[in-house]
Amino acid sequence: MPAPDLNALQQKLGYTFRDSAQLQLALTHPSIAHEQETSVQHNQRLEFLGDAVLGLVLTRELYERFPDFGEGPLTKARAELVNQRTLATQSRRLGIGDFLIMSRGELTHGGPQRASALADAFEAVTGAILLDGGYDAAREFVLRCFRDSFGEVSVLPNLSNPKGELQEWLQAKSNEAPRYEITAASGPDHDRDFECAVFHEDKELARGRGKSKRIAESEAALAALKVFKNSRPAAQP
Repeated sequence: MPAPDLNALQQKLGYTFRDSAQLQLALTHPSIAHEQETSVQHNQRLEFLGDAVLGLVLTRELYERFPDFGEGPLTKARAELVNQRTLATQSRRLGIGDFLIMSRGELTHGGPQRASALADAFEAVTGAILLDGGYDAAREFVLRCFRDSFGEVSVLPNLSNPKGELQEWLQAKSNEAPRYEITAASGPDHDRDFECAVFHEDKELARGRGKSKRIAESEAALAALKVFKNSRPAAQP
């Protein structure tokens, strides 16, 4: 299979390789080795390396940008950024799928647009940039790709457990846990409506409403987290 013209891809990456063979290797899917039944090199080792680079760069960026986040929210925020879906999205945005080197079988069955192949290739390209240009070049590439995503992280990760998230947030500043108090209840027994206030260090943080005490407490915690989010200064680019 002829080597693809990589100039267009390098323009999209914002990085020009000194050794274009590194980029070509990053784009070589393991199916090539299976198809040819030889020891052809492919991108899995670079994928392994790129995964570590992504983890380090994004972990440090989250740590520095969000000093009030505890370990739990930071871990969830990182998971929002580094997963197969988001990495595949980055690959599609850069057009990496158009340059993947795959077996005929993979190409026939839509391999260049398969999320797993795209995510793996993005990690491999990151690893290739590290080897070709060093850590600073790889860091610049990663942060350029994820710049918009950090704006989404600033509103906190998916809050499926707002009470737990609020407790982790407050524990960064104090050992005292938040306290929830039902302040009002109305409606007939079969259709109650509860109002809850959440307090910390004798200060009311926010209120929430719901059809059960549990829901009202969760809504109060979510409202408090939104207050904290809105009081934070915007992250600098």
